[in-house]
Amino acid sequence: MSAYKPRILVIDDEPQIHRFLGPALDAAGYEPVRADTAADGLKEIARKPPDAVVLDLGLPDLDGKETLIKARAFYDGPILILSARDRETEKIDALDLGADDYVEKPFGVGELLARLRVALRHRLRDQGAEPIVSVGDLTIDLVKRLVTRAGEALRLSPREYDLLAQLVQGAGKVVTHRQLLTAVWGPAHEADVQYLRVFVGQLRQKIEPDPATPRLIVTEPGVGYRWLG
Repeated sequence: MSAYKPRILVIDDEPQIHRFLGPALDAAGYEPVRADTAADGLKEIARKPPDAVVLDLGLPDLDGKETLIKARAFYDGPILILSARDRETEKIDALDLGADDYVEKPFGVGELLARLRVALRHRLRDQGAEPIVSVGDLTIDLVKRLVTRAGEALRLSPREYDLLAQLVQGAGKVVTHRQLLTAVWGPAHEADVQYLRVFVGQLRQKIEPDPATPRLIVTEPGVGYRWLG
């Protein structure tokens, strides 16, 4: 019996995207599934939910962000946005609406495949519900709300811990400023980006091996942060 190949649904109206992305996905061990319109893509998700979706924002029949909203109503798998819209506001809107990541056109297939692997790993982690995350000598126990380094407990404020937990639980994904501020401080603080930067700086001082060159909490300029531990 042949090995299972994860199904990747590509919703894009550009034939050339399917012509080179389809073979690239196949060569990387995936089963590419093609949809040229939002309507076809949504039908395919409903018919047989794929392991991940690559979604173009500039579709002919429905704006990609509207498609994302409709898809998220019944699909909880990874969705990567693929678009020529390079404004930061477009990225932030798509991420806040439930996208897992955002790749700009033109793009390198290698980058897209790497981001797809991260999204799929994150999905598996969600399904396994890992309560303990370890990076080197750093251990984060999400059940006990305890962070240790080499067995010694680190002193984190409740806000610092909540911020760290949000990032760790979204491992590999870009978590926007708005998502973090709303989750940790509440909707009234969703615009307090400078406040968030201060807390991220404090957190880095406590958990990063070298806070000057962060490796665990990486900044996505103008958008948010990504946990790479």
